[in-house]
Amino acid sequence: MEKFGKSQPVKRVEDVRFLTGAGRYVDDIAPQDALHAYFLRSPVAHGEIAELDVEDARGADGVHLVVTCADLEAAGIDIAMGGTVVKNRDGSNGAAPLRPMLAKDRVRFVGEAVVMIVADSLGQARDAAELILFDTNELPAKVDVAPGGETIHAEAPENRAFDWGLGDEAATEAAFAAAARTVSLEVGDNRVIVNSMEPRGCWAQMEDGRLHLSYNGQGVWGMKDRLSKAFGLEAGAVRVTTPDVGGGFGMKAMAYPEYYAVAHAARALDRPVRWMSDRSEAMLSDNGGRDLVSVAELAFDETNKITAYRVKTRCNLGAYNSQFGQPIQTQLFSRVLMGVYDVQTTWLQVEGYYTNTVQVDAYRGAGRPEAIYVLERVMDRAARELGVDPWELRRRNFIAPDKFPYKTATGETYDVGDFNKVLSRAGVEADQTGYGARVQADATRGLLRGQGLCYYIESILGDPSEGAKVAFNEDGTVTIFVGTQSNGQGHETVYGQFLSDHTGIPAERITVVQGDSDLIKQGGGTGGSRSVTVQNNATLATVSTMIDAFTPYLADKMGVEAAEIRFDDETFRAPGSNLTPTFVEAAEMARADGRHDLLTHEARAKLDARSFPNGAHVAEVVIDPETGVVTVDRYTVVDDFGNLINPMLAEGQVHGGVAQGIGQAITEHVVYDEDGQLLTASFMDYALPRADDVPMIGFTSEPVPSTANVMGMKGCGEAGTVGALAAVANAVQDALWDRGVRQADMPFTPLKVWELLQDDAIAAE
Repeated sequence: MEKFGKSQPVKRVEDVRFLTGAGRYVDDIAPQDALHAYFLRSPVAHGEIAELDVEDARGADGVHLVVTCADLEAAGIDIAMGGTVVKNRDGSNGAAPLRPMLAKDRVRFVGEAVVMIVADSLGQARDAAELILFDTNELPAKVDVAPGGETIHAEAPENRAFDWGLGDEAATEAAFAAAARTVSLEVGDNRVIVNSMEPRGCWAQMEDGRLHLSYNGQGVWGMKDRLSKAFGLEAGAVRVTTPDVGGGFGMKAMAYPEYYAVAHAARALDRPVRWMSDRSEAMLSDNGGRDLVSVAELAFDETNKITAYRVKTRCNLGAYNSQFGQPIQTQLFSRVLMGVYDVQTTWLQVEGYYTNTVQVDAYRGAGRPEAIYVLERVMDRAARELGVDPWELRRRNFIAPDKFPYKTATGETYDVGDFNKVLSRAGVEADQTGYGARVQADATRGLLRGQGLCYYIESILGDPSEGAKVAFNEDGTVTIFVGTQSNGQGHETVYGQFLSDHTGIPAERITVVQGDSDLIKQGGGTGGSRSVTVQNNATLATVSTMIDAFTPYLADKMGVEAAEIRFDDETFRAPGSNLTPTFVEAAEMARADGRHDLLTHEARAKLDARSFPNGAHVAEVVIDPETGVVTVDRYTVVDDFGNLINPMLAEGQVHGGVAQGIGQAITEHVVYDEDGQLLTASFMDYALPRADDVPMIGFTSEPVPSTANVMGMKGCGEAGTVGALAAVANAVQDALWDRGVRQADMPFTPLKVWELLQDDAIAAE
């Protein structure tokens, strides 16, 4: 690695192995003698299981095991895959119907796992699946996000899973009644398929009487806990590991049925068993993202100050409660409900519905992109209806810098912020003064240009505590064991760089080890943009432990009192001693003296409060009215991430998030037909953004260091997506506004935009 100083851009050390094919992904490292698992999945969206005969499959060539839900129950496994539920407005709990590991009595979405076949080869397992007699008495499928339809779960009348509320409904109604002006907008947030580069997969085997599951997830300890409970095992009898992971984006944070079934097979057969999803299987069975519709309303006084905000949302949970499905669009949505605006009178009401579709859960941002999208869309509409510049309307309603720390209406405490400073920088970086000329230039070519602004804020989520362990090795290298899990974000570079910055240990000597429940006591995994902030906080605590441990030992070596020794990020020093050992040198001394207790150090630390990254996204789109094609022509981001460790990696995270936001806004859309069949189950039908769909993205850091942690950091992993949706959508709406289009919802595909223009042209005649 090249030399660097603190907060300098450093290239990712892990990229060499990734780009040269040396990555260690779960399907690469499965035991060579592992048997192959294959899952028979439901071809219908809703039906009672009338017949399930697996005897012929059990006798097929190469088959070692065939497993149904009944077999799991007979083995004493708790088949219930629980999901977190929220409280209804009346104080009762949201619905919690059984979600079995394999279908039991009824199937509820196309792609639901029904039977697992384990054979010598994948081909043999597939062939055996053809011998299974599986038939259902089909029931009507429900695919709309509204009350009614065929009942999916008896526990949820009208298919309503919950009716949740937060805020002061009466005060909000009163504020709307007294408002000088009100603005309302219905906002749809289309469902997406996550489509990580590496699909889900796992393998399992028994090791000295212990169950070892390796899977490509976002943390090992949650999976370990769930496996232990499902199988009735002591925690020490289970080991979970995660190697390199090719993308997760929230979708891989959950436990899925396949992991339990494969683990059961490995125990039952005492043989290694592996499973890897193919792309179509992933599209049918991976948790989806978003899928909600909201009515957002703003109340204003005579000076265009917002006096109240009201949102009513209906969200799609899919066929079952996923692990975090209910909290995503309720508790997590509410974290940034009012965004960066100084409003204390709010009401959020959310109804969740079951449908005969795959489950919906966390997708990059998990509730915060949905909340900011709704808020910033209605802010844009308000600016139009009030006749106010959208930039100025936001400035007028920003929380002022002198009001921090600021407690929001939903109970969050923003520690710091200077939103006007960030927005002003965005205007400069986006060349706001040249926008009018760009509009005119496009108009002469018959093209429509629009500009969209989004000012976002997000709340860092997840366990605020984390652990780190540092070990000095015999060869002079150092290993840091971490409790988070990289899914491609560059953790190895960031954590090694941070430890080097604070210890003086050369970064090229540091190896980051993650994803093994045997190597560190506990960890919170990756999600909610928590990783760098909480993990480096734990590293600071560990470094402090290291200094405290080495100081009395070095006092004798240096001939001084321990109280006189100071560590200055590079060496230990003390007045009156000419010895200035580094950490590596001190470890070598300790090893030579047999002080092995000084060679490993571990600590946990907890953040007292969350940080709140925020920033402005400015998108400019160009629309060809003859074809409906939307091109994102310019994209500018100015972010307040606080202090950065590695600006290059932060910018990369923003670029990736923006690309995902552009994808949802312009190309991506999940479509189920009335029978619950997924019509977008391949890349022939589901359009991921391509290189020419994403412009060069300008990124500028305008930091206001956080006071919620000693490092002054704010997470950045999801920020790009949080801001991108509304920025692009507002730009499209801006381009279409003068053509009479008043309701434009994602995704802005060519056909959809062309039809909007034709419909409004006809209406104007």
